Amino acid sequence: MQQKLLRSAHYIELGGYQYWPVLLPRGIRLYTYEQIPVFLRDNPYITDGYRAYLPSRLCLRSLFILSNESVNIWSHLLGFLLFFTLGIRDLTVVLPAARAAREDFVICAVCLFCFQVCMLCSVGYHLFCCHRSEKTSRRWMALDYAGISIGILGCYVSGVFYAFYCSKYWRQVYLITVLAMILAVFFVQIHPNYLTQQWRRLRSIIFCSVSGYGIIPTIHWVSLNGGIGAAIVQDADLAWSRATAEPGRAALIINAVFRQGVRSTCGCHVFHCCCSISLLYF
Repeated sequence: MQQKLLRSAHYIELGGYQYWPVLLPRGIRLYTYEQIPVFLRDNPYITDGYRAYLPSRLCLRSLFILSNESVNIWSHLLGFLLFFTLGIRDLTVVLPAARAAREDFVICAVCLFCFQVCMLCSVGYHLFCCHRSEKTSRRWMALDYAGISIGILGCYVSGVFYAFYCSKYWRQVYLITVLAMILAVFFVQIHPNYLTQQWRRLRSIIFCSVSGYGIIPTIHWVSLNGGIGAAIVQDADLAWSRATAEPGRAALIINAVFRQGVRSTCGCHVFHCCCSISLLYF
């Protein structure tokens, strides 16, 4: 048994750890940045631990090996399980106990479903980005971007619906506007140059614009409720500050440490985990 285990172990240099034993299934090995295909070369600062040249079957098996995508995959997979569990609990326990209206069930289901789709799309991309076919890898990347758009939509649906609960006109205006923006992003993603390096900055601008749009309904909500000094605005600000202060500060610190340290293994997705903790606490 011990000899069989040694035969299946490959000793590689991963990050700052020399001769790190990594158990790899037969047919899977890890590569350095210089050895991987050009379409996988996204960040030269991640020097090793890459999976590459794999068929779909081995991409799935690589879920259980240690690579520079391990934290990316598992943080999103556990995030999906978290939102799935919250969805079951909210729809079967919390909302019925609060005697919520039917529209509350719909909004809660839509919001958590969007988050689950976002997590699963990211899991799929980080798992299959190492596919031997560049076309397949690009398709999963496009699906990942689509999942991000759906996740943003879920954030807006719940936020706008309850913030403008007493202003149905503005609620409809902002919901329709957000939906139109998300649909526009989908149409842009169809463009053949969308996933190229030349459009990388444009992709960032598009998603930052969609996310930053939330400032407009936020300012409008504050003004409708009497400004910054209003009691309801102060209560909302205090609740948000308590929910995000400590987890958010920890997220920034851990993110900085991991980006400078074992970034080839964890990247910056520890930051995502801390943000999920903030959301759960809130």
